Amino acid sequence: MWLHAAGWGLLSGAGLLVGAAISYFISLSHRVISSVMGFGGGVLLSVLAFELMNEAAEHGSLISAIASFLVGALVFCTVNWFLSQHGAKNRKRCGGCVQQPTEAEQKGSGVAIAAGALLDSIPESIVIGMSLISGGSVGIPAVVGFFLANVPEGLSSASGMKQAGRSFVYIFGVWTSIVLLSGVGAVVGYTVFGQFPPEAAAIVMAFAGGAILAMVAETMIPEAFEGARSFIGLIATIGFLCAFALHKMSD
Repeated sequence: MWLHAAGWGLLSGAGLLVGAAISYFISLSHRVISSVMGFGGGVLLSVLAFELMNEAAEHGSLISAIASFLVGALVFCTVNWFLSQHGAKNRKRCGGCVQQPTEAEQKGSGVAIAAGALLDSIPESIVIGMSLISGGSVGIPAVVGFFLANVPEGLSSASGMKQAGRSFVYIFGVWTSIVLLSGVGAVVGYTVFGQFPPEAAAIVMAFAGGAILAMVAETMIPEAFEGARSFIGLIATIGFLCAFALHKMSD
């Protein structure tokens, strides 16, 4: 089963590599990339609302779910703030008015961007591993939802990396490493956090959900709105509804 968890984690994370490859080899406009990012943001919001928080509230208490969700957001924002001071603030920007810094402009920004990418993927992979315990109901909808959201994340980030002069080896080295670590994270979610009592597991899931929402608000929404302001709300809504439909079909 831990190999099963690793496989689902790798599949979810593979969306990052798919997006990065598309962005690197195909020239896409800033508006197109931002629109796809808005779609991915809508997908993640739906997964959070109908999968993670709903699951956390059902297996734990509402109060503990809310508190854990807030703590997860606080922890993500704190770490993200620290990384932002070292060059990772615009790691999902693909151009336009705001761009990623080059290594010459901010020394160490390459490492910070890579660390930020890892920070963004950790909560998702842990949730996937946890959902496989006892046939958890989050499994397939979460994996597909995270995959769909990861494609635009990789798309936008890789485009920004390329514009900042990052090498082919750096770009695909980062995303290949993140995909592999997504598999490891899913194994950890299954073998460690998944063994917690249902109430404790619900707290961990809500914590991860808060971190993911903070990630969407701080790294995805700014890029989506800055590059495609017209109808970006509608595009995000379509992403939300696609994930919601997947959730209902899996019931």
